[in-house]
This record gives sequence, structure tokens and C-alpha cells, in this order.
Amino acid sequence: QVQLVESGGGLVQAGGSLRLSCAASGRTFSNYVMGWFRQPPGKEREFVAAITSSGGSTHYTDSVKDRFTISRGDAKNTVYLQMNSLKPEDTAVYYCNAIFHGVGYSHDYWGQGTQVTVSS
Repeated sequence: QVQLVESGGGLVQAGGSLRLSCAASGRTFSNYVMGWFRQPPGKEREFVAAITSSGGSTHYTDSVKDRFTISRGDAKNTVYLQMNSLKPEDTAVYYCNAIFHGVGYSHDYWGQGTQVTVSS
């Protein structure tokens, strides 16, 4: 059974930091792109950051560049999101995602989400 389990969310004041973790299990994720999405209150889910299977390339949405850092563990089945200089607009449920791109198809997995609340 494939599972992605996020942890590390919580309540923090503006300007503070949090580190989210996502542990994936149930299969090998070394060939998966892993990433983070978030869903602010009353809004749709949006992309935050992603890291390639090798860990050699990362991508961020503009609003978190230079504040958030995505990384993968050595075993490639763990992904982290270091969030610095947090702002109230970063408040959201953060979801871990793992996606595999095959030839002409793709499939992905999602975690259950972890709440991040940034107070002003």
C-alpha cells in the first residue's frame, strides 16, 4: 500500500520558519518527481515546489522563491520543504505529491496534508 505521510506543520508567527517532511512508502520512489502543493482557505490547490528524481533540479512558484527550499533524502523516498520568512499568505494545507512520468502516461500519489498557519 502506497502512502505519503506529511509532518511538520503547525502555527508560526510571520517571519518564522517551519520544515515539512513527507515520507513515502509502499514502493520505490527513486524515479518519481516529488513536490509540494498547498490549498489556502477558500482557494484551489496550487503548486509550490518540485524536485526531480535525481534531486538535481528544483522548481518553485514565484511567491516562494528565495524563501522555501525543497530537498530529498538520500533514499529518495523522503522530501522536505524548508520554509523561511513565512508570511500570513502562506497559510494553507500543504500536500506532498509524487508523480511518475512514463511514455504517454503518468500517475501520482498524494498525502493527506498538513496544516500550516502563519499569524501576523
